[in-house]
Amino acid sequence: MYSMKTTIIWIGTPLAIMWGLELLNLFTGHSLSRSAGIYPRTLSGLPGIPLSPFLHFSLFHLLMNTLPFAILGGLICLQDKKLFVEVSLIVIAVSGLAVWLLGRSAVHAGASGLIFGYFGFLLASGWYAKDLQSIIIALGVMLYYGGMIFGILPLRAYVSWEGHLFGLLAGVLAARMDARL
Repeated sequence: MYSMKTTIIWIGTPLAIMWGLELLNLFTGHSLSRSAGIYPRTLSGLPGIPLSPFLHFSLFHLLMNTLPFAILGGLICLQDKKLFVEVSLIVIAVSGLAVWLLGRSAVHAGASGLIFGYFGFLLASGWYAKDLQSIIIALGVMLYYGGMIFGILPLRAYVSWEGHLFGLLAGVLAARMDARL
């Protein structure tokens, strides 16, 4: 278990990067998000796999992702900062590659795929770990963030439901992999 101060630093650093890039994006008409997001099945879209979680299409987009990133990521980081890094890397790589392979022809960017990955990880950890702490966290996450599940449905053309779906699945995969250790 790590201190709250350590968790704030580990969560605050990627958030600071996201906010710094959003400031740059504001001055360039969000050209950075359009040029460095995931473009499915294109060579130019491959760099978007690791970059897209840090890029957003508007200030509102980033605002909507900030608190869930901090809370869900923080719940993982409070358990173990190495686990936070591992889950983040697995979700970014697996969901990003899945979006690149299977996503619709649109630019995909934003931290929500990673957030859905944290959501999936925390829920699945309650199942796979079977310890009281993981079960309580999973129940709390389900009660507070359970409505997120509708984000995997193709309800809005401007939302990357593919990123949400593949992020969720990658988070479940990360929980399964963690349970084996």
